[in-house]
Amino acid sequence: MAKHRKSSRTIARAALVGAVVAAPFAVAVPANAASESTWDAVAQCESGGNWSINTGNGYYGGLQFALATWQSVGGTGYPHQHPAQTQIDMGRRLQARQGWGAWPHCSAKLGLR
Repeated sequence: MAKHRKSSRTIARAALVGAVVAAPFAVAVPANAASESTWDAVAQCESGGNWSINTGNGYYGGLQFALATWQSVGGTGYPHQHPAQTQIDMGRRLQARQGWGAWPHCSAKLGLR
């Protein structure tokens, strides 16, 4: 029985050490640090993945920004006039401010919220 207790304590210590070592890595990544592939998936849902789309519906680019929203996160000109990376950068700013609810249909469909 004493051997079993020692083994259990050793396992518990190892688990605790693993958790303590892993914890800094878990909090080091910001909540809005979505991968490029996540943003590509949002754009695929929002605009068919067309980063330069302007259909005249009041929303622009791959992430379908309203112009006022684009400008509120520091965008200049129109979203669809900028490369995907700039749109993603502005998308990250908006996502940090409003969460994935800024893209309600697509974020729900993709399981982001």
